[in-house]
Amino acid sequence: MLYIRFSLSLRNVEDLLHKRGIDVSHQTVRYWWNRFGPMFASEIRRRRVQQLRAYSTWKWHLDEVFVKVNGRRHYLWRAVDHEGEVLEAVVTKRRNKAAALKFLKKAMRKHGRPKVIVTDLLRSYGAALKETGAADRQKTGRWLNNRAENSHLPFRRRERAMLRFRRMRSLQKFAAVHASVYNHFNQERSLSSRPNFKLNRAAALAE
Repeated sequence: MLYIRFSLSLRNVEDLLHKRGIDVSHQTVRYWWNRFGPMFASEIRRRRVQQLRAYSTWKWHLDEVFVKVNGRRHYLWRAVDHEGEVLEAVVTKRRNKAAALKFLKKAMRKHGRPKVIVTDLLRSYGAALKETGAADRQKTGRWLNNRAENSHLPFRRRERAMLRFRRMRSLQKFAAVHASVYNHFNQERSLSSRPNFKLNRAAALAE
């Protein structure tokens, strides 16, 4: 949880555990997150999908950001809902219609179809949405997609701490796990009182 939730290295987590009297290797921490991270992330995602599939005014914000993998540019496509929580993250080598279609099909297969889809002016979105029969749900405009743009910031901080990624597969895996754990602990501190925030944080930790 420490490794995924905060911008820490494996050796940072090893030192933090050593401070608490737990003697483990950083390789053990790597094994833990590889083994249990996807399992916990899928459970968090499953519970959220069950709650929001019936939400009649569900709005998605779609955006893509480039990520370097071994010095080569790849693209991380992200779908964010009306509450700013990441629904889906897909890594591709290109930023074209085929990549956008792959991303949209995967998101819609897991989460259903939203009422409104907000995108930037990239033409690949329009072509892919037309093929999926959802072109009439697309909205574009200046500042409309700020929610998706802001959702990239936690991942960018994590990317810098990890000194970027070395394999496309590890990028895809980490992006999916990081998004689910971030959603789980993102309590919107500015929108709740201190007592409510403490209760929500304790509930998230317990779960």
